[in-house]
Amino acid sequence: MNYSETLFQKLTDKTAHIAVIGLGYVGLPLAVEFAEAGYTVLGVDVSVEKVDLLNQGVSYIDDISTEALAVEVNAKRLSATTEYSRLDEADALIICVPTPLRKTRDPDLSYVAGATEEIAKYLRPGVLLVLESTTYPGTTEDIILPRMLEGGFEVGENVFIAFSPERIDPANKTFGVRNTPKVIGGVTEACTKVACQLYAAAVDTVVPVSTPRTAEMVKLLENTFRAVNIGLINEIAIMCDKLNIDVWEVIDAAKTKPFGFMPFYPGPGLGGHCIPIDPLYLSWRLKSFNYNARFIELADEINTNMPRYVITKISEALNEDAKPIRNSKILVMGVAYKRDVNDVRESPALDVIGLLQQQGADVQYHDPFVPSIRLEGDAVLDGIELTDDAITSADCVVIITDHTTTDWQNLLDKAVLVMDTRNAVSGMESNARIVKL
Repeated sequence: MNYSETLFQKLTDKTAHIAVIGLGYVGLPLAVEFAEAGYTVLGVDVSVEKVDLLNQGVSYIDDISTEALAVEVNAKRLSATTEYSRLDEADALIICVPTPLRKTRDPDLSYVAGATEEIAKYLRPGVLLVLESTTYPGTTEDIILPRMLEGGFEVGENVFIAFSPERIDPANKTFGVRNTPKVIGGVTEACTKVACQLYAAAVDTVVPVSTPRTAEMVKLLENTFRAVNIGLINEIAIMCDKLNIDVWEVIDAAKTKPFGFMPFYPGPGLGGHCIPIDPLYLSWRLKSFNYNARFIELADEINTNMPRYVITKISEALNEDAKPIRNSKILVMGVAYKRDVNDVRESPALDVIGLLQQQGADVQYHDPFVPSIRLEGDAVLDGIELTDDAITSADCVVIITDHTTTDWQNLLDKAVLVMDTRNAVSGMESNARIVKL
C-alpha cells in the first residue's frame, strides 16, 4: 500500500480527519480554519472547561467569534474531547501545546513529550504528525522522530512527520491563520509533500523548507529579530533619557527614511507567549555547542531590566513632588502584555506591580480586558473600575498597556502625574505632568 498517495488523496478530497492537540490561542483558530475548509476536526485538550465550551459552540479566544465557532460545531465539522484515545480516528495530527520556560529559564518540553507519548499509543500507519509548538532547532528529530521509530514506523513510508511553526499574532485584525504564509519542513520529501497538502486547504500560501530543523529556526529567527531590535530601542530610550532627548521624536523622524530603517518602539519590558521566550530556546540550544548567543543574552538582559527602569522613573517623578514610592497611591493602566488582548503571560506589568509593592506602594490597576491577576506567591489582585476618583486620588498613573478602548484624554484631565511607557498620550492636551519612558 502506498500510504503517501492514499493520505495525499484524503487531504485533497477532504475526507481526512484532522486532530488538533492543544486548544489554546494557536490550536483553536487552526481547528476552526480547517473546519471552515471542509474537514472533520477533533480538538483534544486536557482542560475540561475548554472542551465543554467548544462543544457548546462558545469561544474562549478573542480572535475567534462564538458565531463562527458555533457554525462549525453545529455542522458537526468540529468537536472536542479530553480523551487521547480518540486520536485513532485521525489521519493528520497537529500538536499545538505550550512550550514555556522553567524558572531556571531552560526550555520546558514536557507538554510536547507528553503529547508525543499519548500519540504513540494510538498512532496507526498512514498518518501525518505535525508539531507547531515553538521550540529549539532539532526538537522534531530529537523527541518526536525517535518515539515514532520505536513504534516500528518507517518515516516517509507509513508515517509522516513535519514541523510547521505557528505564526499567530493575537488581536491582529489584518493577518490570521488563512493569510499568514505557513512554513513547513518535513523529515523526508514525502513528509513535506503531504504536510503542504494539508495546510494548503487552510492557508493561502505554504512555504516548504528542506528540514524540520530549518522550519524550527525560521520561527526563532523571526522572534529573535524582534527581541534584539526591541532590546536595542529600549537601550536607545535609556540613552536618550540621559541625553535629554525625546526618543519617540527620534523614532518618528528616523522612520521617514524610505529604506534601511524599520521602526521599533521602547516599552516597559517584553511580554507575551513568544518574544520573551523563543530566543532563549535558541540560546539554550547553542550552549550545548559551547557557543554563547551574545546578542540574545544582551537583549534579554536589557528587556528583562526595563520594569526596574520604569520603577526608577516613577521614583524620580514622585521625588519631584516630594513623595516617596512608599505609601504613594499608584494606578497602573493595563496589565495585558499588549493592547486590546486579555493575555498577561510574561507581561511586564506583573513585574512593575510586584516591584512597586515591594517598595511599599499602594498599587491598584485598571484593565478592561483583565479582571484579576495572580502575582508572585499566588497573591490575587483584582482590577478596579476607572472612575474619576480613582484617577484624581492617584499620586501617579502608570501607563503600561495602551488599550484603544481607554479614554486617555479624560485621564489626562483628571490625573496629577502620568508615567507613560507607551507614548499613549503623545500630543494630547494635559493638566497632568507627563513623564515619558
